[in-house]
Amino acid sequence: MIDSQQITDAADRIADHVLRTPLLHSKPLSERHGAGIHLKSEHQQRTGSFKVRGSANLVHALSDDEAKAGVVTASTGNHGIGVATAAASRGISCTIFLPSNASPSKIADIHRLGATTTLVEATDSSYAEEAARAHATEHQLAYVSPYNDPLIAAGQGTIGKEILEQATDQGLGQVDAVVVSVGGGGLISGIATWIKAHSPSTRVIGASALNDRAMAASVEAGRIITPEFKPTFSDGTAGGLEDGTITFDMCRRLIDEWIDVPEADIAHAVRKMIDDHHQLIEGAAGVAISAATTWAGQNPGSTVVAVLCGANVSSKSMAAMLNMAASGG
Repeated sequence: MIDSQQITDAADRIADHVLRTPLLHSKPLSERHGAGIHLKSEHQQRTGSFKVRGSANLVHALSDDEAKAGVVTASTGNHGIGVATAAASRGISCTIFLPSNASPSKIADIHRLGATTTLVEATDSSYAEEAARAHATEHQLAYVSPYNDPLIAAGQGTIGKEILEQATDQGLGQVDAVVVSVGGGGLISGIATWIKAHSPSTRVIGASALNDRAMAASVEAGRIITPEFKPTFSDGTAGGLEDGTITFDMCRRLIDEWIDVPEADIAHAVRKMIDDHHQLIEGAAGVAISAATTWAGQNPGSTVVAVLCGANVSSKSMAAMLNMAASGG
């Protein structure tokens, strides 16, 4: 588990390396769903994703001796971009293991940042994590977990801190719910830690792609399991969980509700973000918007914040989502 002090420390450590992203009131979503819906715009973060927060916190917490040989990580893309960015800011080398179905556009972004990549012949990201940990152990390198590390979760928790501060600054009053898309659970664990400590009545809603819901299925089962995975537009949350991940117990303790989002709803959410706000988001952010509008519809008049986790979407994936949304799929 982590606590508020670790998140405060993270906020200080990463202040020069991340943006304080806007909290946007979505008037179109609010009018359609009868609630005050606000969007925490991490899709406008440096690197196009929240992942740089946790990555920067861990990489800049390493001692000089730990950092000098470089770092290793595993990623479906966004975390790799975040780690490569953090490594570059510290002037150290970085190796990233990715599943074979990782987005080519995200791999290209990683290469532009100067990192080395290795593709693992598996589509489940947990295999890439195993390979990366083995490589780090063999070569005595620091491993930067995508989610299974207190420093990573604390870095992501700075989003929760900003949400409550911005809500106060904007005069929103009580935030009734914060909705977060869930993959390995590092993002929601960090955010929920801050929210539950400073606004305990706020509901924390875990949003999962129906086709790929490892954490939700594990919480339901009471143990870490690997459910059946199907293709999903939410590649940023896709894949299985490491055995013994710290985020499992945090998710069980801190998440109040879970909402599953079908692929068609992800596609519609992404399309509406373009129509409503003329901004691109990736599928995982569409998961959060769809779940937030579902919860808002069930709780009229509430104040809801959806965390838009990223905007690193390929043209191929965007075209597929827009085609599905246009066809009414």
